[in-house]
Amino acid sequence: MADLAKNWAGPIGRFGGAVYDSGVEREWLARPAGLALWGTDTRLLFESIATLGELPDGTAVLDIPCGGGLALRGLRPDQRLRYVAADISPDMLARARVRATALGRSDIEFAEADIEHLPFADGEFDRCLSFNGLHCLPNPAAAVREMARCLKPGGQIVGDAVVRGAGIRQDLLIAAFQRAGAFGPGGTADDLRGWLTDAGLRVERLDRSGAVVHFTATQGDDEHR
Repeated sequence: MADLAKNWAGPIGRFGGAVYDSGVEREWLARPAGLALWGTDTRLLFESIATLGELPDGTAVLDIPCGGGLALRGLRPDQRLRYVAADISPDMLARARVRATALGRSDIEFAEADIEHLPFADGEFDRCLSFNGLHCLPNPAAAVREMARCLKPGGQIVGDAVVRGAGIRQDLLIAAFQRAGAFGPGGTADDLRGWLTDAGLRVERLDRSGAVVHFTATQGDDEHR
């Protein structure tokens, strides 16, 4: 587990990330793959991403780990946000830059960053996106605390994560990814709730679809939502 961050910054981020991106970027392929691997309906992921288009201009968004820039598809062409795409993997950031260019987005900021030690100020963002990332981390609780630190009062973390406890087949697959150095210790749906609440966040949504939990959690006072 100690080398997990190094794995994602290196070979796993380079090759495994490319394979993952190739699948998840194509909804027609992501849906059967999500069902086969995790027993999940990937439409929930794409619905969460689509809510980005509802954010008002001027919203500050942190997308970490951004991977190959999957969430960028949720932005409206005329939407003017401060959008920071961050990842520990230079290769994934390179893929995200290509996607941003293809979408005509020259206003996206990119940052190579460790999610457990974010180079951002307290209360800098209105929303933090964390899709398909927490289960890959050596210390997901620390990552949630860091994301929460960077949120403004009323800001939200929106994301999803693979969790244990959905079934024997999924748990065996999680264990295989852990042995390969691609997944961290992870946790159950209850553990995920605990990471969020222990970081001072109020859980608004925690919906499980197979072995994937989709969540939304709010920082402190919600008067600015």
